[in-house]
Amino acid sequence: MTKRKKRYRLRLWVVVFLFVLFASLFIGGAYYVFHWGQDGQNNEKLQKELEEMADIVEVDDNTIHLPDNEVLVNPSPDKESDYYYYIKVPFMQVDFSKLKEKNSDTVGYIKVNNTNINYPVVYSGDNTYYLTHAFDKTKNSAGWVFLDYRNNLDDLSDNTVIYGHGRVDNTVFGSLKKVLTTSWQENKDNYIIRISTPRYNYVYQIFSIYTIEAESYYIMTTFETDEAKQAWIDTMKKRNTAPVDTEVTVEDSILTLSTCKDNNGQRIVVQAKLIKRNERTNS
Repeated sequence: MTKRKKRYRLRLWVVVFLFVLFASLFIGGAYYVFHWGQDGQNNEKLQKELEEMADIVEVDDNTIHLPDNEVLVNPSPDKESDYYYYIKVPFMQVDFSKLKEKNSDTVGYIKVNNTNINYPVVYSGDNTYYLTHAFDKTKNSAGWVFLDYRNNLDDLSDNTVIYGHGRVDNTVFGSLKKVLTTSWQENKDNYIIRISTPRYNYVYQIFSIYTIEAESYYIMTTFETDEAKQAWIDTMKKRNTAPVDTEVTVEDSILTLSTCKDNNGQRIVVQAKLIKRNERTNS
């Protein structure tokens, strides 16, 4: 075999190898994209079914006329505070009977104004299972909205943390990125998060919105001293980029929503304080 033929054959093998390599990468990428999109569509369909099961109703308790100790949580001494604007928001109450039949891990239901976040919240005892499983416990890269393993929605910690993937298709916590926009932040009525559990209904007032590199400090759930909690609150408030300046004290129960902003490890964080709670007479 001549040297020319050997070089030709070598080049041919290189071309074939590169073709197979790129074809494999293309097919693998297409397969991933297809299933990634399919997972989002499956979750979106499931979410709509669950919303109907939840039979969501609003409970107007005329809070503004009630004594502070009935439903109000850590009332502001400033009667001109936005606190007294937001406590007029009605509770959201959910029927959990069918949701729990479908998944006994269901511990609550969350809604964030003017986002797509309108989901049952699940709890598995760890922070990994619902990263890769949907509400119906099928394998799903979109995961679901889940409670931190250290928390209990009916026995609140200093800070209660709820997670969800930041999907670009706006499923799960993907639409949480809306809170970073000027149009969302300029609407005063958006600064409310409502949660319903089989025992309680909660209304939270948002006090901090920001992005940050992944860390463990903002998802701390308990503090050994009031001084440690106040230092934490001060840090969370300093991070805020939204046009709000809400009073928060060590007496407040905090809610933190956390999701990925991008593939570089940044997080979108929304934090709120509990402003009113009522104990349900039925589930």
